[in-house]
Amino acid sequence: MKPILYAHPFSSYCQKALIALYENETPFEFRMLSPENPEILREFEALWPIKRFPVLVDGGRTLLEATVIIEYLALAHPGPFKPLPDDPQAAIDVRMLDRIFDNYISTPQQKIVFNAIRAEADRDPYGVGEARTMLERTYQWLDRHMAGREWAAGDAFSLADCAAAPALFYADWTHAIDPALTNLKAYRDRLLARPSFARAVDEARPYRKFFPLGAPDRD
Repeated sequence: MKPILYAHPFSSYCQKALIALYENETPFEFRMLSPENPEILREFEALWPIKRFPVLVDGGRTLLEATVIIEYLALAHPGPFKPLPDDPQAAIDVRMLDRIFDNYISTPQQKIVFNAIRAEADRDPYGVGEARTMLERTYQWLDRHMAGREWAAGDAFSLADCAAAPALFYADWTHAIDPALTNLKAYRDRLLARPSFARAVDEARPYRKFFPLGAPDRD
């Protein structure tokens, strides 16, 4: 049986997992998480009561968290795309960059977005300011890191780039990357041109109206 992915195409972490699936053209069943599919939502909640997505079900196993899903797919459904290099030391660099994109780009970006969803009385301007500062500092670090590099860790597209693509995509919508950070801007452009991520972006286009801060007329 094909693996089953419970996900929504507009979610950054779902896109992260989809990139790996598309890189290797892995056959899978996509189960759309939306109010229009209450039965699927019930299945999803039974699998993972925390209700964070994506979730992958394959061969009786339930895999949580996009990073784990990508590493699992490389073992259970291998293909030409290898999210981690064979060299253990190089693999540590990939995992480190994966954590940086998730923790210091995606997390503060989502903090700003979730704040915008709240009622005015429940908003947290101090927390939003902290999140913007975190993004600025991480952008600066990444711009230096990407000098002379094509991909985030090593010469090959990896798990780190699966994390970077949706993270930087939405972060630039939320807190624009300074045009002076040319290395980081160019890297984001390369990620958008990658066919696997371009496909994920196109599949999410119908949902842009739901972006709380207003999706820009680009990308």
